[in-house]
Amino acid sequence: MDYAGLAETAAEKMGLYRRDPGGWRGCRRTSEVSVSWRPSAEFAGNVYRGEGILPASPQDVWECIKPVAGGSRTKWDQNVKDFEVVEVVSDTVSVCRTTTPSAFMRIISPREFVDVVLIKQYEDGTMLSAATNVEHPLCPPQPNFVRGFNYPCGCFCTPLPGEPDRTQLLSFFQTDLGGYLPQTVVDSFFPASIAGFYSNLTKAVKALRA
Repeated sequence: MDYAGLAETAAEKMGLYRRDPGGWRGCRRTSEVSVSWRPSAEFAGNVYRGEGILPASPQDVWECIKPVAGGSRTKWDQNVKDFEVVEVVSDTVSVCRTTTPSAFMRIISPREFVDVVLIKQYEDGTMLSAATNVEHPLCPPQPNFVRGFNYPCGCFCTPLPGEPDRTQLLSFFQTDLGGYLPQTVVDSFFPASIAGFYSNLTKAVKALRA
């Protein structure tokens, strides 16, 4: 499997989503994030867009969200129970397995995801983490989890000129949770989950600075 090629394609799609403002419909707004969605071109679901400004430097935000083994994501993100690097493909690409706890009053049982993840830095200082689902021989489906599938998704962590202690975080979520969930549950879960992601991340970056 061409993991590096799949990761690069996911990163290119993140760039397309970032540059394409059309068709997004707002579905949730909090003091930390504006969430919108549109139908996915990848699967029979939606792609969600979260945009917010975080009260911390890009370095601190990246420290909290970077997809690395032993990172802080499992500590602050209530939707990430465990994160492991299965294979290091290169210094910017790796295959990772993520497990999630039950959610939505246990209507959604624990999930597992196997993704290839790419990390990229742009000339303006923006950091991108992009991912998409893959198969890997070391990650057969586990009996206690439902296998979900992330389609091209990721986060842009962007400096704000003249504001070193503030960072724009633009995120795209495009997930098939698998299993047999009613569409109403899925449609309710993601906007609430993304709002929770930004709220918990805001607390995490504030704690870093404390």
